[in-house]
Amino acid sequence: MSSHPVDSSDLIGLGKRYWLSVYRPRDVVLDHGKGSRVWDTEGRDYLDFGAGIAVNALGHQDPDLVAALTTQAGKLWHASNVFWTEPPLRLAEELIGHAPFAERVFLCNSGTEANEAAIKLVRKWATSKGRPPEERVIITFKGSFHGRTLASVTATAQPKYQEGYEPLPGGFRYVAFNDVPALEEAFAQGGVSAVMLEPIQGEGGVMPAEPGFLKAVRELCDKHDALLVLDEIQSGMGRTGTLFAHAHDHVTPDIVTLAKALGAGFPIGAMLVGPKVADIMQFGAHGTTFGGNPMAAAVARVAVKKISSPAVLLNVERQGNDIRAGLNKLNHDLHLFSEVRGRGLMIGAVLSDAYKGRAGEILDLAAAHGLLILQAGPDVLRIVPPLTITDEETAEGLERLGAALHAFTKEAQVA
Repeated sequence: MSSHPVDSSDLIGLGKRYWLSVYRPRDVVLDHGKGSRVWDTEGRDYLDFGAGIAVNALGHQDPDLVAALTTQAGKLWHASNVFWTEPPLRLAEELIGHAPFAERVFLCNSGTEANEAAIKLVRKWATSKGRPPEERVIITFKGSFHGRTLASVTATAQPKYQEGYEPLPGGFRYVAFNDVPALEEAFAQGGVSAVMLEPIQGEGGVMPAEPGFLKAVRELCDKHDALLVLDEIQSGMGRTGTLFAHAHDHVTPDIVTLAKALGAGFPIGAMLVGPKVADIMQFGAHGTTFGGNPMAAAVARVAVKKISSPAVLLNVERQGNDIRAGLNKLNHDLHLFSEVRGRGLMIGAVLSDAYKGRAGEILDLAAAHGLLILQAGPDVLRIVPPLTITDEETAEGLERLGAALHAFTKEAQVA
């Protein structure tokens, strides 16, 4: 923690000089945080309504997470999966205890890795059923986001993430989200072994599955002997007010992938698998050097315990309702949004036609007013604060957002 303000320009210069230019961070260097608030190197404070892209579910410097990390750091950092260590074994047991659909867990380091494992597992399962390669198709949905590796970016049915990386792997078929007839038609083409989707599309604009859609997907998977794979990397782990996002839809998945909030800021991912596929991958079929390392697992155990508590899940519902109400009140005055959507503390405010493409400008103004928010594409403001955000932090964040939005509309009128 910095005791004196630091000029951030030199640090930003290092990033512009030495980092591969795949990011475009805002010109703020964050230094430390506490709860739902962070400070930059120059001493300015911000309310954190982005939570590291829905990762810091318990805020910053949660004392129980810090204690778990430091205690494990004093014992054993890494052993690899050539040996057993206690934290990942306990974590696996506890995750399965919360997941009635699952029997086994594969631990990894990120959401992309969890989805990559799921894609490989689908193909292994299809192979075990005697299906040739052309009958191992995975259906995914337009607007989805499943990761950045070649297979997961191909599963991501958004061309902007795929351009220039051809040739892409085969075996994927894209369908419009929330369109049951289109999904039926995709199944009718034959060769489908799985459907992979997010219960709420994150990068695709905070777009929830419509009521009944997941149930229809499950029924079609059952009819055609295909697996249902749910990517809950962003929507899972309490973000929607239940530990697993699909609980709202009362469906039973075959595979669920997790990451982000699972480690509450420490990198970890997981693939949970049900009985149909629990024994498909045997010795040597997949692996990871760092996955499920003792430090990540020790932190994730605490994160899962705290996130799954009734107090946190009830807070998600209450604060989510307050933020949506605050956004709607602001919109009544400013007429910026065509829709406010999402569930729990995964909220998207869709810019109206007059302001489409300008989400980035609003993010800049929000930061200038002491609020960190995200976008989900150029037309949607994304709000995903810590699940433990307090009433006071919510109110103050909405106040800062209001100031930023008023400034934006004034600038827009001048322009």
